[in-house]
Amino acid sequence: MTVMAQRTGVLSVVPTSEARAELSHALERFRRDGASAEPLVFGGHRKPEGVVIPYELFERVLPLIEDVLIGELVRERLAEPGESAPLEDLIAELGFDPASFE
Repeated sequence: MTVMAQRTGVLSVVPTSEARAELSHALERFRRDGASAEPLVFGGHRKPEGVVIPYELFERVLPLIEDVLIGELVRERLAEPGESAPLEDLIAELGFDPASFE
């Protein structure tokens, strides 16, 4: 259970058709409560599919989101078949002195 869910109970999911009308209420919460404001969760058939959060919170979590995306990319690339080479060989191939990286 997230901190937000603990604080507010289970977050309700607004139908997508009603999300636009709820945006002004969400903005009021964001202005009043800042990063700790309850997000606007919306989706079809009460299934959460999207979230609107305060920008202040977005700025704080963006590095974490980037880490997750980079991690997924690394896992995909590691799963690809291919030859591996020692780092020293790659450094030399690029024209650098391997000793300068020690």
